[in-house]
Amino acid sequence: MSSISPLRRLPVPLMDSILHRTRSMIPCQSRLFSATCQRRATVSLEALDASKGNRERIVILGSGWAGYNLAQQLSAKYQTLVISPRSYFVFTPLLNSTAVGTLEFRTALEPVRSRKKPNIEFMQGRAEDINFGKKLVTVEETVAAPREGRAVVGDFYEEESLDEAQKEKAKKRRKGKEWEVSYDKLVVAVGCYSQTFGTPGVRENAYFMKDVGDARKIRKRVLECFEIANLPTTSETLREQLLSFAIIGGGPTGMEFAAELSDLISEDLTRLYPEMVKKVKIVVRDVAPSILSMFDQKLAKYAMKQFTRQGVDVRTSTRVVALRKGLPHQKGHNEHMNVVADSQGCYTLTTEDDGEIGVGMCVWSTGNMMNPFVQRELKKTHGFPSASATITSSPAPKEPSAIDWMIEKHPKTGAIVVDDRLRVQLTSVSPSSTSSTAPHPFPATPSTATVSDVFALGDNATIRNNPLPATAQTASQQALWLAKRFNKDDLEKEPFTFKNMGIMTYLGDSKGLVQTGGVMGDISGRAAWLIWRGAYLTMSISWRNKFLISTFLNWAFGRDISRF
Repeated sequence: MSSISPLRRLPVPLMDSILHRTRSMIPCQSRLFSATCQRRATVSLEALDASKGNRERIVILGSGWAGYNLAQQLSAKYQTLVISPRSYFVFTPLLNSTAVGTLEFRTALEPVRSRKKPNIEFMQGRAEDINFGKKLVTVEETVAAPREGRAVVGDFYEEESLDEAQKEKAKKRRKGKEWEVSYDKLVVAVGCYSQTFGTPGVRENAYFMKDVGDARKIRKRVLECFEIANLPTTSETLREQLLSFAIIGGGPTGMEFAAELSDLISEDLTRLYPEMVKKVKIVVRDVAPSILSMFDQKLAKYAMKQFTRQGVDVRTSTRVVALRKGLPHQKGHNEHMNVVADSQGCYTLTTEDDGEIGVGMCVWSTGNMMNPFVQRELKKTHGFPSASATITSSPAPKEPSAIDWMIEKHPKTGAIVVDDRLRVQLTSVSPSSTSSTAPHPFPATPSTATVSDVFALGDNATIRNNPLPATAQTASQQALWLAKRFNKDDLEKEPFTFKNMGIMTYLGDSKGLVQTGGVMGDISGRAAWLIWRGAYLTMSISWRNKFLISTFLNWAFGRDISRF
């Protein structure tokens, strides 16, 4: 039987006619395929401007809790452009569960580009500068950045394995191309980076929990430690250190990971590595005198008892001095022994109280630091954007354009100061030199101004005289409020108000804590765990992820312990 396609048997003129008619039936302007064509990603700034039409363009910097939720809620009457180093939103509370195989990685991700929201445009890059006067954002491409999908704790292009000279060359080589994008309204929601407090070796050797790449790296390392420890060639000393897991930070993220790791070991790995599990140590260290300090003291004590029952060692008021690769130094051993141990991936954690401690992995969760874009680029002085800024201080300077202005920052956190409508605030900068005898337009006290078309949300912003917790809850509420005001064109109608819905955390063994401060009061145990899981199920955005989270397949088949 011939394998030639029936179309190939037709005469060439007839086949060309059929193909021509087929193409003519599916033009991009046809009703059947018009929606699909509109969803195609723009490939140039010209195409972006052409698709804008008479709509206002809202540029959103960041795809986190604030940026992503805002983009999803904006009406199609706007051209929404999201600019972010990552093309997805991370549901961060689920990362701990994905890191131990309780949930799959996809359950914690939502793509920025979506068939359901064709009005959202996306560019993968990071903001480099903002020109308020010309309403332009300078963007640098980041598609091929080495740290994509992982926590950023320093230079976005920096890799841990390079020495200083190589780092400088790599930075120049990987520096992406830049372009400028205009905006009608701008929203800064770039979030924060992981805080290391400058502790030597942490940035290079610690494991973080900010992105899905971090969760994958942690899952691989946990299973790697057990596999190496199970080899007959592994010494008893190395085996004990490989199975010692250090968690730095006694907040919700660190304690939830300790709980998830304890569940993984007691429920799954104990059946696969029965001899190795006996040697496992999970130690949580925090510089504060107590863990979960944001919870009521009674709930915090309950958490301590729960962790003690699970064999998790919690040590407070302890400070980490350094983290390096290799085994702790021992008397009678030369440096070569540490080099050999380094090939097995061991680390040495140095603390003020206990000195050097050998660990298989160190997970670092000590809070956030301000995004370098907010720290450095938004610290520059600018001219007064008279077309979009309004003086709010009294008396007003006579010549605002003759004064240097900069974005107002919180003196402690460095976050962008906004008003109760989340609009960015400017403050005048005193002249560096007063040698001239001529009168200077700068007033005796600094002046303030509000930029009507630039907003800041989430962790990188703080409302003047009303600081809010830097949580996903705060960022989400701000995003939903601002989207509602934009869609109704009534920004001045009412100020933003934060409604505290309470705080939750998981303690392991299907137990948790819930503190609402309202009608429900404080809840602990299995009831709190059900509320915790149900809340995340409700907050998950796509129905696909709601279904995957709710199935709890690991109860029936065990956790996924694939190492990849």
